[in-house]
Amino acid sequence: MRPLAFSPDSLRKLLLHSPIATLPDLKRALGTDVDVTVFRKLKELDYLTSYSHGGRFYTLREIARFGADGLWSCTPAWFSRYGTLLATAEAFIRSSVAGYFAEELSAVLHVRAQDVLRHLVQRKRIARELISGVFLYTSTDPATRQRQSLTRRNNQAVPTIADVTRLEVSPDEMKAAIILFYSLLDEQQRRLYAGLESMRLGHGGDTVLAEFLGLDPHTIARGRRQLLDQEVEVGRIRLSGAGRKPVEKKRPK
Repeated sequence: MRPLAFSPDSLRKLLLHSPIATLPDLKRALGTDVDVTVFRKLKELDYLTSYSHGGRFYTLREIARFGADGLWSCTPAWFSRYGTLLATAEAFIRSSVAGYFAEELSAVLHVRAQDVLRHLVQRKRIARELISGVFLYTSTDPATRQRQSLTRRNNQAVPTIADVTRLEVSPDEMKAAIILFYSLLDEQQRRLYAGLESMRLGHGGDTVLAEFLGLDPHTIARGRRQLLDQEVEVGRIRLSGAGRKPVEKKRPK
């Protein structure tokens, strides 16, 4: 007895009628209970698997209408031109301007991204670093990673003092207010303020603040050390020994 011949046309007809389908739907359309048979016929079509819902939904590439970000949704599933969730997360991070925090990427992809980010880091396909106590995920390419990190740290420099979105002021207005406040401080206060903000920013904070406030990075580092060592002199603008030596008055002979 000859084995049954299954045609991928029945799968294509189903998906053209219903843009997405699950494996049980495809089995019924093909007339088989064997998973392998369905996937063998799907291979003859240019099909896609959803990156959401554990890859339970299928569609045809000719059906998907990807947006500029490479994503397409057909309720309730999400599909990506990059394929799997792993590949999609990696592509988004590598091409991002300032990297992604896990919550940001989860919002963009509409799925929980924490686990996939951990896998990508373990496989050394992306990098990560701490910024203000939260991991920022970046490209593994050194030049791209540095650019993403600096961009993010520059963007984060103002919100470390206050969440601008809650103050109903623009980032430019907030920066102007900080510069005005900074100009009113004396030498020691400026150094200590910069040192404090550098600690909030974390690694690379000295460089970001040096550019933002027009300070020498060494001055910022000194302010940070003063705070950590609690070597702050109340009521004194300069450190002991700093400044010009007093001029002795000459008494007339």
